[in-house]
Amino acid sequence: MKISFHGAAKEVTGSCHLVRSGKTNILVDCGLFQGGNGSKQANKREFGFQPADIDFLILTHAHLDHCGRIPLLQKQGFQGEIIGTGATRELSEVVMLDSAHLQEEDAKRQQKYGGTTHQPLYTKDDVHNTMGHFLRDVEYGKTVDLTNRARATFYDAGHILGSAFVSLEIDEGGTTKNIIFSGDLGNNGKPIVRDPVNPPNVNSPIVVSESTYGDRLHKPFEASVTEFYKAIKDTFDRNGNVFIPTFAIERAQELLFILSEGIAHGKLPRRMKIFLDSPMAISATEIFKRHPECYDTDIQRVLKSGKDPFEMPNLTYSRTVADSKAINDIKSGAVILAGSGMCNGGRILHHLKNNLPNENCSFIFVNYAPNDSLPRRIIEGTRPIRMFGEEVPVRAQLYTIGGFSAHADQKELLHWHEQIDSPDVTFLTHGDPKAMAALAKRLSANGNHPVIPELHQEFSF
Repeated sequence: MKISFHGAAKEVTGSCHLVRSGKTNILVDCGLFQGGNGSKQANKREFGFQPADIDFLILTHAHLDHCGRIPLLQKQGFQGEIIGTGATRELSEVVMLDSAHLQEEDAKRQQKYGGTTHQPLYTKDDVHNTMGHFLRDVEYGKTVDLTNRARATFYDAGHILGSAFVSLEIDEGGTTKNIIFSGDLGNNGKPIVRDPVNPPNVNSPIVVSESTYGDRLHKPFEASVTEFYKAIKDTFDRNGNVFIPTFAIERAQELLFILSEGIAHGKLPRRMKIFLDSPMAISATEIFKRHPECYDTDIQRVLKSGKDPFEMPNLTYSRTVADSKAINDIKSGAVILAGSGMCNGGRILHHLKNNLPNENCSFIFVNYAPNDSLPRRIIEGTRPIRMFGEEVPVRAQLYTIGGFSAHADQKELLHWHEQIDSPDVTFLTHGDPKAMAALAKRLSANGNHPVIPELHQEFSF
């Protein structure tokens, strides 16, 4: 059996791991590279394997850095089956269609203004073709047969709606080899989705673990909510608006729920205006409403009271470009949730350009900011910020609130790993080098054997 790493190797995005056993090839995730200036070129690179050779693609969850290259995989010859939870299937379609739209729009701009023959990485038609490869939805805790020698079991990862970590069992050479892929593990105590469950008790598994926050601890969630409410009220006192770059999946719905709770309990003004300025987040919210089986007790409590946890007074869904532009007429007293969370596209870019110079307004950053990304440059003090070919001054108030992360922190990653009985080796992926090194040091101190693979590096077992 061989395992190779074709993304998220010494970096945070582009998760893509390949297991080869005999004639069976199982891919776990196939995500876009995001954030840095080199991400566009990285997404055009060869996969490091032949797409037509892949028999099964196991999708842990629907974030773009885990599913965003699947249409390209299909376009280049993949003919196998994609397997994930029902919520992951629905959400990934929304995510991939949005990505295809951005790819197509970017190609049009390049052709119009750059005089190039630039082509999109993939199109919406490629996404529709990709969805035909989702042949069965899986439930948490249920084992599915891939072949007569390979099985997969999905467990609740508590990261986003439908997210899973996956245990593979592969019969080879008269023994059963076990591999546990963490996907992205969730941060305990968050609203909406349940906390991650413990990994299964299997014999000496190989572990492939994310390490996004392997070098730090999160601020307590309740303290982060208090800080969030204060930032909003302080901005309203300055007669400004609050802008929040927002991931369309999980973060947008979580913030809607937090805002709703703040209004209901008198911690935020009832007459405040709220805009969800992201067509993808609007579509994702509708999918959330269809999957209450994934909810934790916080949301279940609200549902039992007869309320919609994602609705509140003065909430506006800004579906069209005209709806988004109309927000410019609102000068104060509004909270605007806009995509994308990493500020690498979407409507938040226009809000940044128009409102970073306004000292009355605020931007609240609640997402991970990769190295060399626009939010990281803003947070770390680059002045002015260059956007759309212009120099944009930064006078708005900036807040960074870390406790909203949907990722496990170092303590939670270590706790999850401690539940695994004597792993043979732990491969650390999906993190920057500093975070990986810190987590590897802690794992080594606990008697484990961490390895940080290079891109396309292959290991035999």
